[in-house]
Amino acid sequence: MSIITRFAPSPTGFLHIGGARTALFNWLYARSCGGRFLLRVEDTDRLRSTKAAVDAIFEGLRWLGLEWDGEAVLQSERAPNHIAAAHRLLETGHAYRCWASVEELAAMRERARAEGQPFRYDGRWRDRDPSEAPPGVAPVIRLRAPSGGLTQIHDLVQGDVTVADEQLDDMILLRADGTPTYMLAVVVDDHDMGVTHVIRGDDHLSNAFRQHQLYRALGWSPPEFAHVPLIHGPDGAKLSKRHGALGVEAYRDMGYLPEALCNYLLRLGWSHGDDEIIDRDQAIAWFDLPAVGRSPARFDFAKLDHLNAHYLRRAEPERLATLVEAAIEQRRGRPASDAARIRLRRGLAGLRERAKTIAELAENALFYVDDGVPETTAKARAVLGGTAIGRVSRLLPALEGLEDWTAASLEAVVRAHVAEATEEPPLKLGDLAQPMRAALTGATVSPPIFDVMDTLGRELSLLRLRSVLPPSQTEQMPGASATSARCH
Repeated sequence: MSIITRFAPSPTGFLHIGGARTALFNWLYARSCGGRFLLRVEDTDRLRSTKAAVDAIFEGLRWLGLEWDGEAVLQSERAPNHIAAAHRLLETGHAYRCWASVEELAAMRERARAEGQPFRYDGRWRDRDPSEAPPGVAPVIRLRAPSGGLTQIHDLVQGDVTVADEQLDDMILLRADGTPTYMLAVVVDDHDMGVTHVIRGDDHLSNAFRQHQLYRALGWSPPEFAHVPLIHGPDGAKLSKRHGALGVEAYRDMGYLPEALCNYLLRLGWSHGDDEIIDRDQAIAWFDLPAVGRSPARFDFAKLDHLNAHYLRRAEPERLATLVEAAIEQRRGRPASDAARIRLRRGLAGLRERAKTIAELAENALFYVDDGVPETTAKARAVLGGTAIGRVSRLLPALEGLEDWTAASLEAVVRAHVAEATEEPPLKLGDLAQPMRAALTGATVSPPIFDVMDTLGRELSLLRLRSVLPPSQTEQMPGASATSARCH
């Protein structure tokens, strides 16, 4: 049997993180079995479904690398098939017309509420003669559901699950205006698309029993069901925005890589021993439904950050530079200069080891992209107080006389200056390195300072070191002016 899975989102919002995991599980199962992964947009709620949401779902899936097979199907365009199936059930006696009024249904709900029972339609038109129908009232069409028995599903995640038929009422298939309901549309579409495995959240488990009955009434074999536990927050509560229930595009904008997010979502509810880092090819080779747990998974940003940091360190340098450039351009509102892009590419290797996200990497790389003097943090300004300015001032002539501007030569010059200094207590390398770092990067933490100077180059490094000196000292520097030292 050729395996066919599907992802069927409703375009009433963006592709949220739970839907992304559902799509990933369906995609992996199809790929692991050499099958097909289909996409169906369930846009029958015309008031809430928007083109922007549809486009966001498509973009989110493509960003995650979850390409679907064939053309995406819009459920709204298949309404004639749904309606035809309902009329077929009427003809075979598996459905009937119901003229229950709004007032009658309200009374049923009130009675159920008073008895502490869930609402179920009482079947009053199930065997009633249509000739008794009130004039001028459009009926709904209901399924004539089995009664007095049991409906059992062998779920590939939950195991054997059974419900008494008396707990399932005669659900509506076509509304009074002739439009199909979700339950009917899903069954008809899954059948017509040849779906063999329905993998979805366990909040749909109760729907599966009704859909199973509908399959039987239509004379079709139901697909295999696999209901995956939902994702909860770290505190065990239902996932909310404060936990991470955001659209996929939000994770992209926060600087997460798609391969890291997919790896993380894979491990939310599925496991392969103690393996944590699982790339796409390995995931396809290993993925199977029996390894999906029955307990809700808990979303944890710390674990996602850890995974993302791993993939950042493995990312191809040019791709990483392009992503960082885009993040910086969005932040600053302008593109980087050609010289800045060159510095960025040279300096990323020393920054990527410390970053967890693209956004953090972009923040840390700003000092490479600035063509003038970078913004300085409060901590960096504090480092530049006291005797630090004088030490930088005394070092500058040695740096200005250096032609071989490499990390090794720079370190040698600075160490020689430290060794020759006559300060008491004796000057240490850190006494110079920290104020130099503050002047060159605007921060107190950076890659090794001599690597930073090598990457910035002679002219920009000297400009930034001069910029922290008082104007009176700057004017005395050869080849420098107060104006050039303070430019941004």
